[in-house]
Amino acid sequence: MTASKPASPDIHALASDLRAGRRAALARAITLVESRRSDHQAAARDLVQALLPDTGKAVRVGITGSPGVGKSTTIDALGMFLIEHGHKVAVLAVDPSSARTGGSILGDKTRMARLAASDQAFIRPSPASGTLGGVAAKTREAMLLCEAAGFDVVLVETVGIGQSETAVCDMTDFFLALMLPGAGDELQGIKKGLVELADMIAINKADGDNIKRANLAAAEYRSALHILAPRSEHWHPPVETYSALSGIGLDKLWKKILEHRTAMTASGEFASRRREQQVKWMWSIFETRMMARLRADAAIRAKVKKTEGDVADGRIAPAVAAERIAEMLR
Repeated sequence: MTASKPASPDIHALASDLRAGRRAALARAITLVESRRSDHQAAARDLVQALLPDTGKAVRVGITGSPGVGKSTTIDALGMFLIEHGHKVAVLAVDPSSARTGGSILGDKTRMARLAASDQAFIRPSPASGTLGGVAAKTREAMLLCEAAGFDVVLVETVGIGQSETAVCDMTDFFLALMLPGAGDELQGIKKGLVELADMIAINKADGDNIKRANLAAAEYRSALHILAPRSEHWHPPVETYSALSGIGLDKLWKKILEHRTAMTASGEFASRRREQQVKWMWSIFETRMMARLRADAAIRAKVKKTEGDVADGRIAPAVAAERIAEMLR
């Protein structure tokens, strides 16, 4: 006797529980959108569609920076600051995945001890699984689910290991780049692509003996930003110093985030960016679905494998091979 397949969840009940702010329902909903089962994927699409009117009101902030800059400590401190000021904070923390096993440490909750213990916060660590920018494949859907559950601030923490940060910008309203003071020549250390995308640069660990170095680093970043074209004509990225450890300067960071939202809304750019993000999201999902079709059909997989061999051995050009693979999907 074969075991029966687990039934798909009741979408209407799950949506109702999620709107009521039930944390267990939110956790189940995110697990559903992350599932690779085809019936779960279909149910997840229906769930997100049903909840769409309840989304879009949160402040979405992407936070990036190199390992060791203090991303998790900053989020823990900033999250508690926001909760003390009446906000509900959701954190989507993406952990590095093993290229060999696909596993990840998922240790963000241990580095956000205060937030993890708060009823007004929700932390969801997810493996990056090799996706671009260190952003989990379902981070966008998870963000919408958090908004529908009543969280009015969503913080997305990226892996920060040199992958493209464009993916983060394409799903958040404000992109915050964290830097360290005294980490060598700041101007030489600037990653131009990252700085051009950032809506603000924040120098962490501006406390104790580091204050002078932090102020010096901030001055150098401000000088560098003058020679780079700003991402928006309505906003010139500020450079601030703060200390995640002591909490000094967190109020300045949040004030700048709100000022940015006000400026973008007044110019109409906020709504424009949100619309562009939705369209980019659609094409991203489409590309993922096409790759899934290539992997799902055994006959197509065999043909693709042979085509890969032909390209590797120099028998056909990559452009010709790509066209052949595209023909297989027609």
